[in-house]
Amino acid sequence: MPEKILDTIDAPADLKDLSYEQLERLAFELRAEMIAATSLHGGHLAPSLGAVELIIALHRVLDCPRDRLVFDVGHQSYAHKLLTGRRKVFKTLRTYDGISGFPKITESEYDAHDSGHASDSLSTALGFALARDLDKSDATIAALIGDASFTGGMALEALNDIGRANTPLLIVLNDNGMSISPNVGGFSTYLAKVRMSSQYTNLRNQVEDAFNASGTLGRLLMRGGNAAKESFKQFVLPGATFLEGFGVTYVGPVDGHDIQTLEEIFRDAKKLNGPVVIHAVTVKGKGYSPAEKNPALFHGVSPFDIATGTPKPKTNANPTWTQVFSDELVKLAADDDDIVAITAAMASGTGLSAFAKAYPERFFDVGIAEEHAVGMASSLALAGKKPVVAIYSTFMQRAIDQAIVNVGLQKAHVTFCLDRAGLVGDDGPTHHGVFDLVYLRMIPGMRIHAPSNDRELRAALRCAIDLEGPVAIRYPRGSAPVASTACEPWHEGKAVKVREGGDGALLALGRMVDVAQEVAEAAAQSGIELAMWDMRWAKPIDAEAVREAARTGHIFTLEDGIITGGFGSGVLELLSEMELGCPVVRFGILDTFVTQGSVDRLFEEMGMDARSIGDKVIATYQKRD
Repeated sequence: MPEKILDTIDAPADLKDLSYEQLERLAFELRAEMIAATSLHGGHLAPSLGAVELIIALHRVLDCPRDRLVFDVGHQSYAHKLLTGRRKVFKTLRTYDGISGFPKITESEYDAHDSGHASDSLSTALGFALARDLDKSDATIAALIGDASFTGGMALEALNDIGRANTPLLIVLNDNGMSISPNVGGFSTYLAKVRMSSQYTNLRNQVEDAFNASGTLGRLLMRGGNAAKESFKQFVLPGATFLEGFGVTYVGPVDGHDIQTLEEIFRDAKKLNGPVVIHAVTVKGKGYSPAEKNPALFHGVSPFDIATGTPKPKTNANPTWTQVFSDELVKLAADDDDIVAITAAMASGTGLSAFAKAYPERFFDVGIAEEHAVGMASSLALAGKKPVVAIYSTFMQRAIDQAIVNVGLQKAHVTFCLDRAGLVGDDGPTHHGVFDLVYLRMIPGMRIHAPSNDRELRAALRCAIDLEGPVAIRYPRGSAPVASTACEPWHEGKAVKVREGGDGALLALGRMVDVAQEVAEAAAQSGIELAMWDMRWAKPIDAEAVREAARTGHIFTLEDGIITGGFGSGVLELLSEMELGCPVVRFGILDTFVTQGSVDRLFEEMGMDARSIGDKVIATYQKRD
């Protein structure tokens, strides 16, 4: 049996002497490895499948790590990982103590930076390029960015500054015409016109044939954007020089799966004295039929059967938090025409697809533009509408300024529904939603709900819509606990006492309510009777519940977020204001960025699982005795 070409690759330098026929075989082998690994643990399969040839061609031209390859988000980086010495551990992808699903500087010298959020690659690449210039180096800096990320405000800000800097920079625009949600906005429309213009393509090819006959220089002129080509593009395809309006050279569109052509273009682009954007058209999910047919599903896929592409059955059949939110919002909107919904390119992920189908005129997908989403929501609210902004907790971090100035300052009635709050598991530190309690608590007038089960989420959403001013609801990823009894009335700032006890008190928030129940039961077996509250609100905190808890002589707070400035800090502040000197032990995430792994494993790592907390609570009383 012939040796796999991938078996001979330990570093990108090993690609240099391979034939194009061997490189095509290598692309097939890389895809097979990706499919096998993600079928076990899930991952961002479709984006990586579509970028294989781009990454091979880039590593043929670049000399990393001396040159730097910067990934946007990093969803497409799996081939890069396999080609840079991580093949033997690749099946540990996204597992605890395994390799990250994103580039990570502590993992490999070939990873230029940590990535995970969209639209930051151009800023990062420009920083590397400016440092190179200051060092008087001739290193090549390259950025690989998707068409959806290119629409983000940060990317466009960077692009504007890249034109100003006018320093050599290789930007590869990976255009697969597909994001998690359908691409929206003016730039995506522009790219579609470029892709679909047969008139442009046919005429361009005729002109290219003439120039190609003159050799490398002629090809470079065709690809580099000389004056004649500018006139040609403007005549045939108005607006095709959009990118060049930023002061960068535009090349494309080119076949993103043609390794030889890509390599030639990358080598030519390196010779230019300024920034160049190479527009490569690719197929998301290429090489695996289920992913090509359903790229949205395989963008971030759970473990699946390779033969069919069917996701493996989940052990918990309860509806997810996202599903509960989606269902309740659609019901509420049926009775209130003022309810509108906004997402930032995550309609399916946040559960807004059902709303979009039911009320398309009241649904707004703004693309990867969280700041814009929140700013727009504020004016919708000021105009009398009731905007619901559904965003992952980690991505809401980008819109803190707008949440403060546009929403908080103006007391705009915007409801933020923060999905994936707390620890989210396999995607790791860039995706954990552990900071929302802190950055939302600081905004004057902000109210923060934290439901603990499906019925509480429904009640919280109804309450939020009926309130005035800014409101946030946070809930985790995964299955929602199904309440066995009717939800007690949901009132602003009011907790619910779940358990009586006189030896101490557990004040639990959101997901941690179930954990607190287990802790209380374990403590009772040791003769310690703990009172317990489902706090429901991180802001305002129920002062009467805290006062009553203080009478027990010891308070334990439980939250699934960073404890510095979080819910537990709020309890301490309230005790100080009430001049109550009750000791408080806070359980949550300490001053650290949490690694990847299953949520259960990470809870154990952080000492936030019921057993760890119970042991510490019981030990507290043993020491006291």
